[in-house]
Amino acid sequence: MLTIKRKSVIMFILFFCALGFLMSGYFLYAIFSPCQRSYFPVSFVVKPGQGVNEISYNLKKTGVMCNSLVFETYLWAKRSEGKIKAGEYFFSHPVNIVQLTNILIRGQKKKERTIKILEGWRLEDIASYLEKENIVSGNDFWFFMNNYEKFIDKEEFPFLKDIPDKGNLEGFLFPDTYRIYSDSDMNAIVYKMLSNFHRKINKDLLQEIKRQNKTVFDIVVMASIIEKEVRDEKDMRLVSGIFWKRIKNNQPLESCATISYVLGENKRQYSYEDTRVNSPYNTYLNKGLPPGPICNPGFKAIYAAVYPQSSDYNYFLSKSNGETVFSKNYNEHIKNQKKYLK
Repeated sequence: MLTIKRKSVIMFILFFCALGFLMSGYFLYAIFSPCQRSYFPVSFVVKPGQGVNEISYNLKKTGVMCNSLVFETYLWAKRSEGKIKAGEYFFSHPVNIVQLTNILIRGQKKKERTIKILEGWRLEDIASYLEKENIVSGNDFWFFMNNYEKFIDKEEFPFLKDIPDKGNLEGFLFPDTYRIYSDSDMNAIVYKMLSNFHRKINKDLLQEIKRQNKTVFDIVVMASIIEKEVRDEKDMRLVSGIFWKRIKNNQPLESCATISYVLGENKRQYSYEDTRVNSPYNTYLNKGLPPGPICNPGFKAIYAAVYPQSSDYNYFLSKSNGETVFSKNYNEHIKNQKKYLK
């Protein structure tokens, strides 16, 4: 017959065996279960000299990994604390701790390539370019554009919140030169572009936009028109001043760039019939800004939209060499049209 003392010892041993079993089970579950906390894709950087604790903290903060203790314990068990390689990591989907550890130890050694998105390109131009370069198919591109809200976290990119329902990312795919991995999907590419846009629209710009009682979306729409109208940075600010003045005075913008967008073709000069085409983007018939951007503007055009240059000019036109000619009144504008557009 067991004594009370021996019974206590046995119960104690059984308790800790059960506890160990449960902890082992939890540990295995934790290392093989991907973290679902973050919106993906996620970009993450390990800087040279960073310790395990700091890396673990940042991984949890970004949502790549949910349990710092389990992650650090797994690294310790594998004796891999000092094997994590510095570099930029990109996670297009959730990974578990085992996969994460292998990635961080192996390092990112994927083949990279360069893509260049030009100022003023429309979504159609970007789709054609990416497909021609064998990066993504046109179908994948348009599926992402038409369903971007399923893939992009608007909390991370708050400037997207003003996009109307059923809108797309026209205007927000920031033109620039990008380094991408050869196997990058639409998530990875668009995330880089939106992140770049987010960096460019800095705190000062956001404060000025708010001060003017405008939204980032308003600015992007205006910038997209300016981008298509003129080339020179100084001219952009003057044209911005003219357009904002027209809106303030309840006049139509009468932008030829919007007619080009509606017709899908560029002309040296548009006819009266062209300016009568029925479309909400026709700024000859409709006052105010059109319902969305007509291209993806660069930073110069965005800056011009935020900081217009006041002047006595009320009209402008572009010569065949791209030079902009400004006029103070309509009669002067007509004379310039006869001189430079005929």
